[in-house]
Amino acid sequence: MAFLCSSLPSSCSIAIFGESNTDRFRSSPSIPSCRFRLRPVNASHICAPAIDRSTIVISETASEDELWAAACLRVRTFNELNPSAYNIQDHRKYLAEREFEALKERISGKREGFTRVSCVNATLPLSQLSTSSEDLCSACKFSDGIEDRVVVGSLDLNQCRWLPDEIAGTKPEGFNVDFARAYLSNVCVAKELHRNGVGHKLIEKSKGVAREWGITDMYVHVTVDNEAAKRLYMKSGFEQESAEPAWQARYLNRPQRLLLWLSLPTS
Repeated sequence: MAFLCSSLPSSCSIAIFGESNTDRFRSSPSIPSCRFRLRPVNASHICAPAIDRSTIVISETASEDELWAAACLRVRTFNELNPSAYNIQDHRKYLAEREFEALKERISGKREGFTRVSCVNATLPLSQLSTSSEDLCSACKFSDGIEDRVVVGSLDLNQCRWLPDEIAGTKPEGFNVDFARAYLSNVCVAKELHRNGVGHKLIEKSKGVAREWGITDMYVHVTVDNEAAKRLYMKSGFEQESAEPAWQARYLNRPQRLLLWLSLPTS
């Protein structure tokens, strides 16, 4: 998540534990750099609101409304948009629509190279968020049929051999690789909810889903300088397997990444 931000390309800052990997999954027009850039956030400078943590629900996306809210959270987390820029709301909507359609395509199994994809979200009742979180509530709200909730964290679990433009894992070997390897991507937590354990809960839920799929080896990419994200993943049981060659990072015009690995025992 880019505290928590991983940035795939790419991930998240506790806004991003990782980088956002979304842009790699589709072809899209270029976006002016003055309006679109990864945003690192220092978690120590964020004051998290007091919430009832027992009201946080971590689950796989259950509706298109929730999926749209997750797409909006990713746009909000992975991009810094100038509020005074011309047609900024239209631009945000455009980015959200792009992410939403890409998510639907991957989850429905239409994206070549992906065996299965699940969007795992952390949600809170709207009533739990203070007025200081008005922008988050407005952008990422959905109804579960019982109450209004807000997506405050999200990630993708991808069952596949590798992610586009990323270093691939080496485990497991042999015929199992097609169904027993998975990657986390687009890990993000709303800055308003940093330091509430949301990132850890998302990862733990993804482990459970992965085990149900028969995954034995899980991977995640993180930028070399994202210390907060590395601490989160290490605390969750990941260890470093390899590092992206410096020349590859330069060629792709992005920060160098590390590949972290986690073993998921089947029993």
